Amino acid sequence: MQKIILFITIMIVALVTKLNAQQLDSIKNESEWYNAGSMPSSYEMGPDKSPEFSNQNVWKMRSVKSEISGFGTLMQTIKSDLYKGKTVKMSGYVKAENVKSWAGLWMRVDYYNADILAFDNMQRRAIKGTKEWQKYEVVLFVPAEATSISYGVLLAGTGQIWFKDVQFEVVGDTVPETGSTKGREHKEISFERRAKAIADQIKRITDQEKKVLKTEVDSLDNQVAKGIISKEKGEELKLKKAKVHAANIDTNAAIEEGKLSQLVQDKVDGKFKDQVTFRDRTKVVFGINTDSIGENSREFNITGLKFYNGQKDKEYRQSKRTTSQIVFAAGFNNLVTNKQAANSDFEYLDSHFYEWGLTYNTRILKDDNLLHFKYGMSLMYNNIRATDNRYFVKNGEQTDLVTSPVHLEESRLRNVYIMVPLHLEFDFTKKEIRDGVSYFRTQKSMRVGLGGYAGFRVKSKQILGFEDINGNDVKQKTKGNYNVNDFNYGLSTYVGYKGTSLYLKYDLQPLFENNTVDQNNISLGLRFDFN
Repeated sequence: MQKIILFITIMIVALVTKLNAQQLDSIKNESEWYNAGSMPSSYEMGPDKSPEFSNQNVWKMRSVKSEISGFGTLMQTIKSDLYKGKTVKMSGYVKAENVKSWAGLWMRVDYYNADILAFDNMQRRAIKGTKEWQKYEVVLFVPAEATSISYGVLLAGTGQIWFKDVQFEVVGDTVPETGSTKGREHKEISFERRAKAIADQIKRITDQEKKVLKTEVDSLDNQVAKGIISKEKGEELKLKKAKVHAANIDTNAAIEEGKLSQLVQDKVDGKFKDQVTFRDRTKVVFGINTDSIGENSREFNITGLKFYNGQKDKEYRQSKRTTSQIVFAAGFNNLVTNKQAANSDFEYLDSHFYEWGLTYNTRILKDDNLLHFKYGMSLMYNNIRATDNRYFVKNGEQTDLVTSPVHLEESRLRNVYIMVPLHLEFDFTKKEIRDGVSYFRTQKSMRVGLGGYAGFRVKSKQILGFEDINGNDVKQKTKGNYNVNDFNYGLSTYVGYKGTSLYLKYDLQPLFENNTVDQNNISLGLRFDFN
């Protein structure tokens, strides 16, 4: 009964993963090199047919753009069946010319798409600059769980490389591994991850066959439309091809289903140990922390109100398409009268603003990190302090600034708003590529935001400080609307680096509703976005 329940559970997982399984490139012929990488279109890749190499099988990779933030590779993928439990070596000769970033041989041992069991791309001993032909090699151990081995030659950034005489061979176990991720040190893959990986593979097999069938059907429809074949013949050929691909799905999926059945049996037989993870203490940080927190540690960021369960969780959440930030801003505040801020009736240094808020940052383009839409909600405090011993008096529909009969140590009008800020943000943070996966981080470089805000007034309050006739300090706080507009909107912009920006706001709505002279609030200060 236990085996039946487990098997049913895994089949349900297989169906669910069809909705979001990662799509994989189709390899037409595993014996041939094929183009891949994060930016393969930025390179010219293929055999070099120049007279210089007429009697040799030489391949080349050459950048075709002046600036490239990713890499291209020529690669092959083979099944790991013949190499399980063995040490393998990939070697080849490489020649380089003006390689600005780096190049190298690489090899990776995978368990489907669930785990990288061993990996080396020569980044720590990279090929750079201009070099004549030289032999390089990478060595990895292939664990018993491996399902495939991928290897190739990569070029990151600009430049050109040539390679030849690539060999893949089994070597003695005494030969040390060269990779930072060593096959002999890999951790056991959990039952759940294996089950999901097999389910993804079944989905991949089905999707690939359907994709090929659709291409063939479209080709037949095109031939029918052009009169090359009759409609009846087209339908007959479609049926035959559908049967072929259905048989392929049945055959290949049956292999994976057999692995799934064996996996369930191993689970029932107790061959998988329940993994217990011992976690380190939780680190509490304030502000922006760029240090790695480790696989088994946790981090609580007070300013960002974020809790990360390990470094992988932190990287994943910080590179999501939509992230959230706590925003705090403060600075100087004043009123623009008759389109001028000079000779203001209010203190320049003692009039100030504060802003607290929560914003969301959504990357607009899926594969580009430049454009972001930033939106959220903020609580804004605008304070203005009158000069020359004056204060505000509500006079019907007008609000006048009048001279006080007593000496005022403080005269301040505070308006509080709830605002919805909207910005188009240009974030110049470059995407990071690790192990062929793109990570889109934010607030790691220069940022520019253009937009505005709109919202409503929560309250207004005038605060006066003076001495009474007995010499006692008095602070008088008077709430009222002071004819301040209930609705407010304006333009805002910020320019900064990482999480700190210079912040400018200008209210398009005049402060007072019916005054004969329009006065608009303007603010300049620093803004902190805690990601």
